[in-house]
Amino acid sequence: MAAPLYNIPGSTQAAATIDAADAAPKARTVNEVLAQSQVESVMDELERDLVGLAPVKQRIRDIAALLVVDKLRLNLGLAAGPAGTGPSLHMSFTGNPGTGKTTVAMRMAEILHRLGYVRKGHLVAVTRDDLVGQYIGHTAPKTKEVLKKAMGGVLFIDEAYYLYRPENERDYGQEAIEILLQVMENQRDDLVVILAGYKDRMDTFFKSNPGLSSRIAHHIDFPDYAQGELLEISERMLAGMNYRFGDGARETFEEYLGLRLKQPHFANARSVRNALDRARLRQASRLFADRDRVLVAEDLTTLLPQDIRASRVFQADT
Repeated sequence: MAAPLYNIPGSTQAAATIDAADAAPKARTVNEVLAQSQVESVMDELERDLVGLAPVKQRIRDIAALLVVDKLRLNLGLAAGPAGTGPSLHMSFTGNPGTGKTTVAMRMAEILHRLGYVRKGHLVAVTRDDLVGQYIGHTAPKTKEVLKKAMGGVLFIDEAYYLYRPENERDYGQEAIEILLQVMENQRDDLVVILAGYKDRMDTFFKSNPGLSSRIAHHIDFPDYAQGELLEISERMLAGMNYRFGDGARETFEEYLGLRLKQPHFANARSVRNALDRARLRQASRLFADRDRVLVAEDLTTLLPQDIRASRVFQADT
């Protein structure tokens, strides 16, 4: 392996982790690996916490299965590559906003940690602004600082295509990409990079940067949520905030979703949360207006149809 051109502090393999793994009895069955890692509980959380996304969940399970089997192979000395190099686990998550990409990345970081592929299992989420500087000599320190924070875990770069701006010859994004390329290849035993964004833009980005594309082992596409799934997400969100739909409010919100889905700039679960926040504002204004009324828990936790129907989405449909 070529020596890293960019040496990121704290990026050496975790000897203590390896020693601990060597000291523990080597698993010989899938169930033994699962018992030692407790990785199934993370998969159960993913299934429980995220509505829909069946193809995404299956891909994550497939990746977890591959990692478990690789563990068993390593225990028998059956390395899949040259000594000292682990599997390439860098990923691309494509899809529209609000489809759960960041949440799945967090779960993926935990899976990788429990199976011993990263030391810490934390997620560092960044965008172009966190990596690219404004002037000469600014980008490398910024990018290296982010990489230093992410070492031992997962670096999640949202809207990664903004790193590459060929139309601007004075743009410094290419410098950040070159540093990422070196670290993704030479220090992949201590860092997993997930690049995320809209599918069409990510496809163009990878065509323009074949070095990055060749380092991505897993491409996962996140589908938009169906209307029924969005309604279930809304009920889960409300329950998490100690709210609920009152009589007729669920049906009104379902009608709202049908209209909103036809409009531009819909961001799936993110738009659902925004709509619920606005409904809570209207509920608060409604309750605030009746200052002498004694409010009980049901009043304070219930959204009524009028709290939702006041949305401009309904007015635009008239």
